[in-house]
Amino acid sequence: MTNSAADDAVSPDGLTVGATASLVGVTVRTLHHWDALGLVRPSGRTIGGYRLYSAADVARIHRVLIYRELGLPLDGIGELLDAPAIDATVALRQQRAQLVERISRLQGMVNAIDRMIEATSAGILLSAEEQVAIFGKDWQPSWVAEARDRWGDTAQWAQYAERTAGRTAEDWRQIAESISALNDDLAAAKRAGVSPGSAEGNALAERHRASIGTYFYCTHPMHVCLGRMYVADPGFAGYYDAMEPGLTLWLRDIIDANARDRGIDPETATWT
Repeated sequence: MTNSAADDAVSPDGLTVGATASLVGVTVRTLHHWDALGLVRPSGRTIGGYRLYSAADVARIHRVLIYRELGLPLDGIGELLDAPAIDATVALRQQRAQLVERISRLQGMVNAIDRMIEATSAGILLSAEEQVAIFGKDWQPSWVAEARDRWGDTAQWAQYAERTAGRTAEDWRQIAESISALNDDLAAAKRAGVSPGSAEGNALAERHRASIGTYFYCTHPMHVCLGRMYVADPGFAGYYDAMEPGLTLWLRDIIDANARDRGIDPETATWT
């Protein structure tokens, strides 16, 4: 009889290693390894010297599996199984405390993922009323859904959703105030005749790029692409021109000039 056949044979004096492995859901090699470590040694042997596992051996295997699932190393499991009952109780209580902490940590991760899923789907974790209160009476909550439909499959939307998931209403209020101040400064600079490519114009372009960075990482070429879109899209053009006539074109021009000063050709810039 081959070793494999002997391992799988059934004996009236106990379970063979193959039968035991099938019963407890591990491999024969695993049981051989545990035997070599002294973790679970079969109580009997066949006349041919093959392992035979008693009911007590199988019960010990089940305890090993439980402790392994709890994250204990094999050497620690062996010490726990062979320890006096009081020591085993102390060890189990310690392990329980660690598990409770791990469960709490994992639940926090689940909650964070749930918020990311919601942010990816909804675009912003604020009610329509909160959005209007924070962003102003001219804000349209439908804009978020439109943005999701337009860019929801992009890497930038994924970044936006990840950042949005961790933001509170107060965070959004601060962002809205910062953007409002930027828009006021852009409109004032346009009225004052600030030239694209000037130090002041470049500084404003950088502030605008940083405001985009609130939502996703924005390179200078990407910023140029956004400037083009503002001019081409009636919604964006209307948003900026309502603050100051001609602001959209001027904003595009300061973005282009700022990029050019950094070695980017606005004519050939792509979304990279």
